[in-house]
Amino acid sequence: MVVVSQPLCCNTIITATKTTFTSSKQPLLIPQFPSSPAIHFLSFRTTTLSRPPPPFPPPSLLFATPENQLSVGEGEDDTHTTDSALQDFYSLRRDVEIASQRVKEIRESSGLQLLKQELANLEEEASSSSFWDDQAKAQQTLSALADVKDKIKLLNEYKTQVEDAETIVMLTEEMESVDKGLYEEASSLIKELNKSLDRFELTQLLSGPYDKEGAVISITAGAGGTDAQDWADMLLRMYVRWAEKQRYKTRVVEKSPGEEAGIKSATIEVEGRYAYGYLSGEKGTHRIVRQSPFNSKGLRQTSFSGVEVMPLLPEESLNVEIPEEDLEYNFSRAGGKGGQNVNKIESAVRITHIPTGVTLRCTEERSQLANKVKALRRLKAKLLVIAEEQRASEFKQIRGDVVKAEWGQQIRNYVFHPYKLVKDVRTGQETTDITSVMDGELDPFIKSYLKHKFSMTLSTSTVN
Repeated sequence: MVVVSQPLCCNTIITATKTTFTSSKQPLLIPQFPSSPAIHFLSFRTTTLSRPPPPFPPPSLLFATPENQLSVGEGEDDTHTTDSALQDFYSLRRDVEIASQRVKEIRESSGLQLLKQELANLEEEASSSSFWDDQAKAQQTLSALADVKDKIKLLNEYKTQVEDAETIVMLTEEMESVDKGLYEEASSLIKELNKSLDRFELTQLLSGPYDKEGAVISITAGAGGTDAQDWADMLLRMYVRWAEKQRYKTRVVEKSPGEEAGIKSATIEVEGRYAYGYLSGEKGTHRIVRQSPFNSKGLRQTSFSGVEVMPLLPEESLNVEIPEEDLEYNFSRAGGKGGQNVNKIESAVRITHIPTGVTLRCTEERSQLANKVKALRRLKAKLLVIAEEQRASEFKQIRGDVVKAEWGQQIRNYVFHPYKLVKDVRTGQETTDITSVMDGELDPFIKSYLKHKFSMTLSTSTVN
């Protein structure tokens, strides 16, 4: 006999007595233990206590594990998730430390205190009563003042951003677990900060007189027929996408459609600080290799397009004179789709600088005079750049600098078939992610070219 006691209420206990009877006959119902011929019965009796028994835990808590020992989710998977979150946090903390060191070095190398002193001097000069007596000098001073202000502002913003990320890391370390929201905020902050620091370091490589200006990009289809015209259109889209990623404003000022597809030529203006400095390295011939979509046999086709880049200079910077006898004008109908003046009035202007052979065409305005003024303005900007590149003191000393969109002249190859590869001939920079490049991911190529150009400048100055 076995006696089991279980509390029923505050002062009553039920005592169960187990009695076993044996029988030689098989029971009608299947027994709980088929191997045993015994049948088990329970009898109950009630006992009243004089005092209540000690509290008895509910059945759900009999085998409970403390909460700090429980795993949320399904065992090992949750442990793996926790370990992964900790690893991500340690990685983030290391990224924050690296970014903090970068900010410190950039602020020190930039001479923040000297910049503040320079700002005070420029502001004092700008407040002078005779400041506007010399218009050209006043413009230069205001430009320098804006540059110094922007640089100080950026350096202070970098410090604030990295301090915010450090604060989030400290808060996370004090918590028992990694907060997903804080982690994502700090991770996003560091990612954007590193991009901004990369951009700032690039600007330190830009020291040309026009590098801070906007840019004018002209694209012309070269050898390759319809494929070349389609390729020119693809390049136009690539540069527009790149400008959008930099938050620059773009405006198509001239576009001549192709005969079957694409464009024969196009010109866009890119408005934004350092746009010319970044894009100046894109000048040259761009070569594409692919299966032609315009060939019924799908044969591999090689095509070329030329890219010209000029600074978008303000009117006061174009204080140069070109002898009228050095200029040749040609007028034609604008062409294109729609418009009352299209194909009716010779509003398009083509201007050529005879000594160098540099030519520009302008069709964006409805009047011939307006197009003539803009064409001359862009021609001056282009000649200024060529003179700077060739270190010529006067326009008559410079020579023609025309991009030839043909074989052997390319600066970059874009191979779509039989494999995928984009490679810069000058720097060796390459990638197989050709889709991203055509969507405007040009920064790796721009960065490598600027570093290459800077190193070449240093080596040249060392030799001299």
